[in-house]
Amino acid sequence: PVGRGVSLPAGPDLRHFLRAAAAGQPEPSPELRPEPGSTPGAPKVYLETYGCQMNVNDTEIAWAILQKNGYARTKKLDENNWNSQFCCLPREKAEQAIWNRLQHLKALKARRPQARAPLRIGILGCMAERLKEEILHREKLVDVVAGPDAYRDLPRLLAVAESGQQAANVLLSLDETYADILPVQTSPGGTTAFVSIMRGCDNMCSYCIVPFTRGRERSRPIASILQEVRMLSDQGVKEVTLLGQNVNSFRDMSEVQFQSVAAPGLSRGFSTVYKAKPGGLRFSHLLDQVSRIDPEMRIRFTSPHPKDFPDEASVLQLIQERHNICKQLHLPAQSGSTRVLEAMRRGYTREAYLELVHHVRDSIPGVLSLSSDFITGFCGETEDDHQQTVSLLREVRYNVGFLFAYSMRQKTRAHHRLQDDVPADVKKRRLEQLIATFREEAARANAVLVGQVQLVLVEGPSKRSASELCGRNDGNIKVIFPDAELEDAAECKAPSRAQPGDYVMVKVTSASSQTLRGVPLCRTTLSRAAASH
Repeated sequence: PVGRGVSLPAGPDLRHFLRAAAAGQPEPSPELRPEPGSTPGAPKVYLETYGCQMNVNDTEIAWAILQKNGYARTKKLDENNWNSQFCCLPREKAEQAIWNRLQHLKALKARRPQARAPLRIGILGCMAERLKEEILHREKLVDVVAGPDAYRDLPRLLAVAESGQQAANVLLSLDETYADILPVQTSPGGTTAFVSIMRGCDNMCSYCIVPFTRGRERSRPIASILQEVRMLSDQGVKEVTLLGQNVNSFRDMSEVQFQSVAAPGLSRGFSTVYKAKPGGLRFSHLLDQVSRIDPEMRIRFTSPHPKDFPDEASVLQLIQERHNICKQLHLPAQSGSTRVLEAMRRGYTREAYLELVHHVRDSIPGVLSLSSDFITGFCGETEDDHQQTVSLLREVRYNVGFLFAYSMRQKTRAHHRLQDDVPADVKKRRLEQLIATFREEAARANAVLVGQVQLVLVEGPSKRSASELCGRNDGNIKVIFPDAELEDAAECKAPSRAQPGDYVMVKVTSASSQTLRGVPLCRTTLSRAAASH
């Protein structure tokens, strides 16, 4: 989600945006390099990505479609024919930032010399689906609007717009997963990648707009996911994050022999607003297959729903057994109050959630990191409800957290049935207290790692110092260490500096709520590091 995040998920584009969003000034992703070998004279497109990991992945899908249809990508905003923005709309501040960006592009459009092809603007993704009419009619800023299930239609939409007309397609699909399209990474040569395994959501949490902007839940065939992960492995990617709104309800129905499998049950304390769906290959099977592709590739997944963990014991078992499945879990709580959780339609109580946390920690000894999402100031939240959330933060002691003040979105159940009755100043105060509590507890959780040796996947130079490198440990915590010549743990080669994609053993010397610092010991491999423990 876009908002005041206090820690950052994997992925350079997303981290760039969230840092800006935390200051209330969302910015586009870093400029994109033009594709090598682009056809001279081909229409050029400049892509900007705002928001969650799903939008990063959608950018890669849309670019694959445009590239196949003869478009070239540019890193210069003023030399393109098309500016396409992938946007999401969970909060009003982010929405306003997009409108501000459009005003900037309007001015750029007006300054375009008449001798050149006109600059045209497209809005793609969740914002396009929800605000189609307003986007098209507000000052005529936008030429193309495409929802998350309409990317295949982009070549036609762009052709219509080239004739001087506005074009839109925001129809949602019951079966579109883009399974046959291999996304083209927007950051070629990167060490990490997102792989979408499903689209949409059926959970219908009362605050959430996703089911209305991304449609009903549907899963990609496992075969297409494995093909994409193999391709990324061949390209040298060292970490893949499996993406979905609710990954642990994944259900591949493409193979007939598995269509009659019984639906999994829910444990005590968990419920769902929809009827359990039988049949299909489940997330545990997918995770097993993905983890076998490349023993030197880390596997993460996000976001799971707490209600779908209890009877998926095989998922927890896989995390424990496989050295390349990260010992890190995202368990979005949203609130520490059972009363508020019920109003949110989350399907569990505070007690059931805590029982799940204890079960996870018992099942996977040595879990490095737990992360979570929290919304403060939801409809009807009292001071006592808020204090229960504060106490949950203290009791669980998360390593990573994403905390936001509630902003009501149209179409949701909360919009139709509840009152957004917590004053803005109260939301602000409660959010500040949650952030302070989270940072205090995360600092304590991370301090336990001081003196330990962590395996770090190098992402690149530290943004604050060219003499330091930055990477992430198994628990998805940022680690900073000096860029020095290192020996290889197994090969008798001359010492050399670590490169992006290398694994480095780092001894942690200090810790804060968001970052570890340490001294590098040697370069190694994922398999070798696992064998030594």
